[in-house]
Amino acid sequence: MEKRIVVLPGDGIGKEVTKGAVEVLQAVGERFGHQFHFTYGSIGGEAIDTYGTPLPDETIQHCKDSDAVLLGAVGGPKWDTQPPHLRPERGLLKIRKELNLYANLRPTSYYDSLAENSPLKKEYIENVDLLFVRELTGGLYFGKPSERVEKDGKEAVVDTLYYQKSEMQRVIKLAFELAEKRDQKVTSVDKANVLESSRMWREVANEISEQFPNVELEHMLVDNAAMQLVTNPKRFDVIVTENMFGDILSDEASVLTGSLGMSASASLSEDGPSLYEPIHGSAPDIAGQNIANPLAAILSAAMMLRLSFGMQEEAKAVETAVNQVLDAGYRTKDIGRSVNNYVSTSEMINEVKAMILDHEAIMHIMEAYS
Repeated sequence: MEKRIVVLPGDGIGKEVTKGAVEVLQAVGERFGHQFHFTYGSIGGEAIDTYGTPLPDETIQHCKDSDAVLLGAVGGPKWDTQPPHLRPERGLLKIRKELNLYANLRPTSYYDSLAENSPLKKEYIENVDLLFVRELTGGLYFGKPSERVEKDGKEAVVDTLYYQKSEMQRVIKLAFELAEKRDQKVTSVDKANVLESSRMWREVANEISEQFPNVELEHMLVDNAAMQLVTNPKRFDVIVTENMFGDILSDEASVLTGSLGMSASASLSEDGPSLYEPIHGSAPDIAGQNIANPLAAILSAAMMLRLSFGMQEEAKAVETAVNQVLDAGYRTKDIGRSVNNYVSTSEMINEVKAMILDHEAIMHIMEAYS
């Protein structure tokens, strides 16, 4: 099988971790007989420096012509003084709109070998397996007007929370479809005691739930959800929520594994290529030092294999290789609290690749993890 992948390394450690994901995908291609063709594009601060815009038209077109997009990270203090329309994050928001990326999936899974890295006790996080489904194209991040104003001679600011009902319907329906294949439970998170948008969100969730009689639906206010994530995370299966709540809560959930460097994500499109990225930032303070954790980017590539290409066995091989490398004791600095010798970014990448290419070992281990 042949697939076209656009790689957007972005800024900071984005370049290092996407390099690792590309190398792992090449190993998958070698192991399973696929051809992945990579095209590189510019986004974020690097694009501002080179093209004067955080998302060049050429990058957009490359992405639209691809089968999937792999993103590293954007941003950094270098561009903090840029005007709002020239901030690196604007490139990220624009690519979501251009590709119609309406739903962000962020899994949070338990790794027994990393249990001691979590700020929570093992008994709280053991066997946690939850999935965030975050609406990605509406809400406060895209509402207009969003500006500083003057009213009655006083300086003020306005942000607008705007949602179309159809935007709510499609992402909530997706959450139910995903829950059907998991533990058949959806937790819909809102602030319906205060916000009119949340009251509509709750109504839509109730309507959609009627189409899925085998899936349990519960409603939860966002403040309670934040508390439950750190006191009883095992109670959750699929969590669906609007854009800003999902942004905050999924970052909170990511630390259950002990490091942002382990958290992958997928942003799904209704009618075009989907985008895959680690949820961590560009970490400019460690960029270029070969110490960043590439596993979130590698696990994002595994999500690409599964969700965009339908390559279930290949995705499982990548995930199994990551588990085995961790079980063998390999650690980058962010997850190496209990070891004296850390491996570098490139060494971690090489260990994952070696495991994937060792046919007999990976098949045996996949059976053990299944």
